[in-house]
Amino acid sequence: MAESKFWRSVATIIRRAPWLALVARFFWRIRQARFTAGVAGVVFNETGDVLLVEHVFHPYLPWGLPGGWVDRREDPANALQREMQEELQLTVEIGPILVLKVDYGNHIDVAYLCYSSGPIGKLSSELLGYRWVAPANLPQIHSFHNRAIRRAIELTTPIST
Repeated sequence: MAESKFWRSVATIIRRAPWLALVARFFWRIRQARFTAGVAGVVFNETGDVLLVEHVFHPYLPWGLPGGWVDRREDPANALQREMQEELQLTVEIGPILVLKVDYGNHIDVAYLCYSSGPIGKLSSELLGYRWVAPANLPQIHSFHNRAIRRAIELTTPIST
């Protein structure tokens, strides 16, 4: 009962001075964990090959899925559409999430199944090239990308009875 009275008093104060809630939320958020986020897209062509790009800034495993960083307050699906447009001039429709992984303690990667609508255009300076690769002939790629491709194959392969 006393606890209920306390919270009722807090609510009354906040309703009289709503800016107090904003200040409290600001200080609460400062104490919360900070994450960076990246997105990647699995795109298949009409023959079932997957789109791989050669990244400038990936020295150990340069080939992988297209994607990039999620900006502050940006929806991850919108970030992937933006990255596909910026890096490949490729318009995509975003499908389901394939894989989500927390890496390096504070980085979240999200891979989506994507459906392209149109050709690949001029590459950005962040990419050296692209190619369509049969899933059975993938080069060495990041394990997260490999898992995303395998999951996409599971989702897109019809179940035969």
